[in-house]
Amino acid sequence: MKQSRDYIFHEATMSLCSVCSKNVPAKLLIENNHIYIQKSCNEHGIHTELLEEDADYHLSKRKFDKSGTFTHPDTSIAHGCPNDCGLCPDHDQHTCIGLIEITNRCNLQCPVCFANSGNDQSLSVATINKMLDFYVDAEDGDAEILQISGGEPTIHPNIIEILELALSKHIRYVMLNTNGIRIATDIDFVKQLSKFNSRFEVYLQFDGFKETTYQHLRGTNILDLKLQAITNLLNHEIPVTLVSSIVQGVNDDEIGEIIKFGMEKKGIRGINFQPIAFFGRNNTQVALNRTTLSGIIRQIELQASDIFTKGDIIPLPCNVERVAIAYLIKGKKGKFIPLARKVEINSYLPIVENTFAFDADRVIDSTIEHIKNEMQLCDCFKLLNDIREFFPKSYLIKNEADKREFINENTFRISVTSFIDKYNFDLKSMQKECVHILTPDNKRIPFSAYNMFHRK
Repeated sequence: MKQSRDYIFHEATMSLCSVCSKNVPAKLLIENNHIYIQKSCNEHGIHTELLEEDADYHLSKRKFDKSGTFTHPDTSIAHGCPNDCGLCPDHDQHTCIGLIEITNRCNLQCPVCFANSGNDQSLSVATINKMLDFYVDAEDGDAEILQISGGEPTIHPNIIEILELALSKHIRYVMLNTNGIRIATDIDFVKQLSKFNSRFEVYLQFDGFKETTYQHLRGTNILDLKLQAITNLLNHEIPVTLVSSIVQGVNDDEIGEIIKFGMEKKGIRGINFQPIAFFGRNNTQVALNRTTLSGIIRQIELQASDIFTKGDIIPLPCNVERVAIAYLIKGKKGKFIPLARKVEINSYLPIVENTFAFDADRVIDSTIEHIKNEMQLCDCFKLLNDIREFFPKSYLIKNEADKREFINENTFRISVTSFIDKYNFDLKSMQKECVHILTPDNKRIPFSAYNMFHRK
């Protein structure tokens, strides 16, 4: 009897050699309900790497996929993805999040730092202003989310001026991406941040509650500083998103505790989980038991089973390959309910924007506009009814401050973002990535490609 292979050949793709990082042909394989990438390099042979821990989740992505948003390319095609980044015409998605690293200086030496921060390079305000204008122009005057990052951006001498400048532009939301040390220790600085009372949020690095977690990820135990930073921010009514880097066997058992902590704190708007990527200081050989996006979703369902069930966390239509999302809204009993449990999101893909940003009034407005354009009775009316169940009848006539207060108190978001390294690289994921580094020479480079190849 002829012997069958141990796997199913799912599809062909392009990847990178796990040794030399050159473009190589690859297969996506299904084995034991896992998805693996098997690459073949003429020089270094065959390498097999883990892509997803849950093959069912990976196979379900397609029903949420939609056309990308066109964006004007910044560079031409010469050597093929990911070597022409900037963005090149092959890139299939616009910039959902533009990220400016205003300084490479940092007050930590994290063993897993993407940026390998530490030297004294900082951008001038004039350079940053030009980069902001470039970002807005590249998004046709409607940029969505800007992250001010580093290094550690709060130690830039002009950080407040930079935030003021960013908020003066046509950018929907501005996030300060920080480790929180200055926020924990400088209350005058927190008071300065508190004047940005709209369109502003602090994106706070927060990895868990164990000393061993911080020793492994940050090189020192700074839990007390993290908790003090959160207290200072919430006392001054500054919205916060917690950002947790997850490593299997280090802090993946803390995912549920982080979620419950965030939901109980008024002013924490959401949590972003990031399975650790292998570049920067963390550029080491990867084992087949790496943490993956679908693995984190499974842990959320296990550790926060009173809140989440299978299907509540769905692929983000903007980038189904590497981002998952759950928007939660308070029901009548005051308990957060995942929106995907009540609304068949994949039924309304034509009116779902390619964005990370969730604005209830924009969703309702775009639904109404779609109905007008289609000139027919469609399921879009059902979406309006589905959404209105969670919003007061007076929501659309509220002023901006009242809308913001309602959203802050009644919504929560969980997201999982899996960045790409040379081990789990596949071409489609790279060309759909929508978090882009903005560079001083006016380029937008996908975050993963920048850290693999383009960071100086």
